[in-house]
Amino acid sequence: MTAKRKSTDAFKADEQILERDLRWKIAERAVRSSALTRATQLKDILLFIVRQAILKPEEPIHEFEIAYQVLGRRSDFNPLDDNIVRVQVAHLRKKLDLYFSTEGKDEEVIITVALGNYKPVFSNRSKPPTLAPAADLEAMRKESPADTATVPALNPPEAAPAEMKPPVADRRWMPTALIATAVIALALAGCCTTLWIQSRERQHELEAMQQTLTPWRYQPAVAGLWSSFFDSGHDTDVVIGDDSLLLIEQITKQYPSFNSYLSRSYLSDPKLQSLGPDKRFVLNLVASKGLGSTSEFKLAQRVMALDPLHKRVHLYSSRQYMPTLLKQNNVILIGGRASNPWEGLFRDKLNFNEDMKFKDLGVSSVTNHVPQAGEEAVNTSTDQIGYCVIAYLPDPSLNTFVLLMEGTNSEATEAAGDFLLSEAQLSGFLKKMHATTFPPFEVLLKISQVKGTPLTATIAAYRTYPSQH
Repeated sequence: MTAKRKSTDAFKADEQILERDLRWKIAERAVRSSALTRATQLKDILLFIVRQAILKPEEPIHEFEIAYQVLGRRSDFNPLDDNIVRVQVAHLRKKLDLYFSTEGKDEEVIITVALGNYKPVFSNRSKPPTLAPAADLEAMRKESPADTATVPALNPPEAAPAEMKPPVADRRWMPTALIATAVIALALAGCCTTLWIQSRERQHELEAMQQTLTPWRYQPAVAGLWSSFFDSGHDTDVVIGDDSLLLIEQITKQYPSFNSYLSRSYLSDPKLQSLGPDKRFVLNLVASKGLGSTSEFKLAQRVMALDPLHKRVHLYSSRQYMPTLLKQNNVILIGGRASNPWEGLFRDKLNFNEDMKFKDLGVSSVTNHVPQAGEEAVNTSTDQIGYCVIAYLPDPSLNTFVLLMEGTNSEATEAAGDFLLSEAQLSGFLKKMHATTFPPFEVLLKISQVKGTPLTATIAAYRTYPSQH
């Protein structure tokens, strides 16, 4: 099953429906309560099933939907092999019972999840029946002497004949039995309370551990971007540049075609035969080395740390990567076209293109093909100023995502990572786009820098493509 992304207008319409619905407001209060505030997965499940019940009341909610869309399981999730949904929903039932009996005791509507089902049940809180005062019952009895059977008399009946009274000896065991029952009940209650406290402590420990391992999930803007990759149901490939290729390009002062790079035939180009045997020997020697950029590798490590167990994220050099992986996985490309030719596959889709000029020791610049008011058509890097293109390109047909980070130098590439992992900068970018979720976008960052260190990054220009979402 492939999740279909809604347009921004449809998303806003759904949000308006939810904001007007009392059941949604109650669910939001529940997830903010002490019972659920630290149970991230339970909160996500509750909001998901309540949202589905309100927006699609006629449709059932399946175990696979919760596993795939909420808990980040793969698209081949099999409930028979993995009971994560049943376990988490069982915990959710207990948390809801706790909330509506404590902090939510005054809520008008109670939310429950019936056993064997994942669709929430909304029921009005029932009021306990009130008993009529004893004086009123007595008055009713006197007014209706012919129908005294319907109203119990307040006075005790006359004593039964002696021969009908049960022997006193037969009732001697009752106080002892009642005391024993009360002791057992108290003991069981104490055990249940102890187990509940221990379970709650373990849950808090697990949630604290999860927050330590994946703190980015608790930052809304950062999570909004990176969850596209790590919760999409696909593996994510991080591809860094090939600096051996970069050196060869600087020596030959030309880009090889993508196909010749892929087949490793670019050194056989007839144009290179005129370079002489010594230079060709150097080119072959450089090509045999697996050289890489330290700054790109460090950035790749930061990205891979978002999935600390590395179950669904893989690191490749540009020369190791394969077209088949690009067609089935999310991909994050780090480095400019000169060192990472895979970037070239997406150039036609972008307004901002980074290029290296093979003079002056490889000065790089970014071309703005359709500059808007106040924007430069060409942005050339210097020792103090660098530029970086970041592009976020979902592929709706595959439900995969591509993220490009093309810096004019290592400092600019490092600044791209700082921008994409900063809650302050990403939330500010969302506001600048007037969006609540990330549409397909490209952004040009202007970097002030000293040698080896980016200092500040500002948005020089950006483009969004909501229709591709």
